[in-house]
Amino acid sequence: MAVKESYAGKINRKLNKKLHVIEVAAGRKNADLVLKNATYVNVFSNELCQADIAVAEGLIVGMGEYSGNVEVDVSGKIVLPGFVDAHIHLESSLVSPSEFARAVLPHGTTTVITDPHEIANVMGTDGIEYMLQATEDLPVDVRFMLPSCVPATPMDESGANLDYRAIDSFYDHPRVQGLAEMMNSYGVIHSDPDVVSKIVASQAHHKKIDGHAPDLVGNDLNAYVAAGVYSDHECHDLNDAIAKLQRGQFIMIREGTAARNLEALAPLLCDKYVERCMFCTDDKHPSDLLEKGHIDYIVKKAISLGVAPITAIKAACHNAARYFLLNNRGAIAPGYLGDFVIIDDFEHFNIEKVYKRGVLMCENGQVTDFPVPEVDPYLVNRAHDTFHVATLTAADFIDNRPHAVIGMVNGEITTTDCGYTDRIDVDYDILKIAVIERHKNTHHIGLGYIKGYGLKHGAVATSISHDSHNIIVVGADEEAMAFAANQVVALNGGIVVAEDGHVTGDVPLAVAGIMSDEPLVEVNRKLEEAKEKAFAAGVNRDIDPFMTLSFMALPVIPTLRITTRGVFDVTTQRYI
Repeated sequence: MAVKESYAGKINRKLNKKLHVIEVAAGRKNADLVLKNATYVNVFSNELCQADIAVAEGLIVGMGEYSGNVEVDVSGKIVLPGFVDAHIHLESSLVSPSEFARAVLPHGTTTVITDPHEIANVMGTDGIEYMLQATEDLPVDVRFMLPSCVPATPMDESGANLDYRAIDSFYDHPRVQGLAEMMNSYGVIHSDPDVVSKIVASQAHHKKIDGHAPDLVGNDLNAYVAAGVYSDHECHDLNDAIAKLQRGQFIMIREGTAARNLEALAPLLCDKYVERCMFCTDDKHPSDLLEKGHIDYIVKKAISLGVAPITAIKAACHNAARYFLLNNRGAIAPGYLGDFVIIDDFEHFNIEKVYKRGVLMCENGQVTDFPVPEVDPYLVNRAHDTFHVATLTAADFIDNRPHAVIGMVNGEITTTDCGYTDRIDVDYDILKIAVIERHKNTHHIGLGYIKGYGLKHGAVATSISHDSHNIIVVGADEEAMAFAANQVVALNGGIVVAEDGHVTGDVPLAVAGIMSDEPLVEVNRKLEEAKEKAFAAGVNRDIDPFMTLSFMALPVIPTLRITTRGVFDVTTQRYI
């Protein structure tokens, strides 16, 4: 049994480390690591500087002339601070946090701010605790924003309903930064006490509150910001972003898998606005992580759009660190963490080495092995037992009454209102869509129709269905819909493409129905094979067959969404 360290012992241990840092910084002792002859980005003076960079006890202790126990000559290279993702849902990578860390380290990411609302919607506070344990001491620092909307709105049926009391104790955790995206902007601006109390509680703990308010304008926007919401990552056009920035919000420029806003918002990355901007990915699927990258991809794309390289670098690290009050990262300066990204040059932006707290963690894409955090067995078992739904038949999806038609928009997760119909018509791309409650065996099934998905035969079903993660299914006939949904349950969660009573592609996601226990490369292989099967069945190649579908159930994004109770109009806040 471990003996708890006394307060005096803790102070003495930290004192010895601090004295060592001072000795090294003053040049009286060798550093643990010295990057010799470095050209580095100085985010304070907005220039490239040249010096040796010395590290001791995981901290940068000085720039100048230093000797070290380990010396690495970085002549001709550029040294950058480690990148920070300002807003992500780790669960959306479809793999465990340790697999996610292995994926993003080669891309220079050393800190992420995650919102575990995906798993919290399935497992409640057990889901938050699961993610805290699964991210402990990873070589990518994982900081948390507590889920603000579980479920996203009262229109959802999730596995838990978390009020401010349920999450309050988590604010004391050293890796919790605040309250995550307040998606229920309607509840905020209409003074819903249950919603606003979460903002008040976060402020009582002196924490940040992130926003999620697409297209909010005028006095509604004023009310939302006045309530205490400090940022937004849902800006998809420049006017929306500037209106929020002018009211004091920080803008998280998002470039993820489902939503890509960098091109529209790149004009913000200038001297006038950049101090209020940072980068985030929100949701990032395996193929994107493997083929495109992470925050480095956003930086490279920003530079290709004409953004000054140092400006892009600041948005990739320093600005997010300042916003979240992570005052020891995001810069190369004394007292900051020894988190470095070493690239060849700004033009090619090839990442050659990544250091975390002065330790080389990745070289030429090869990640140094690291221990996987242990998770309480109770939480592991709980995460693998989250489906409570009876066997479905075609009759469950048959209703001859007219239902609203959700219009998909290529490249976006917003939708349009395409009227009503009472039947599937594959020739006109009218398919049936349904959401099946899967947490409490209520047998609630919401029905509607969808246009723009393109499926010609069979069905596609997934238990990734934002944010409550019920089962969402689209089909060319009701028999195929029932079969595909039942297969999702049989997998204990996942993605299924089905045709003629057979599974043509699947991706098992046994952890809460939203993550896999398998390596990222294997998950990506299965995912890409399933995508090709979906495209072969007619799915529109201008959309992601699974991620875009998963957002059709999120009743906070305009215009129409599908829930377990039917089609919901987000704009008018009513079922239609």
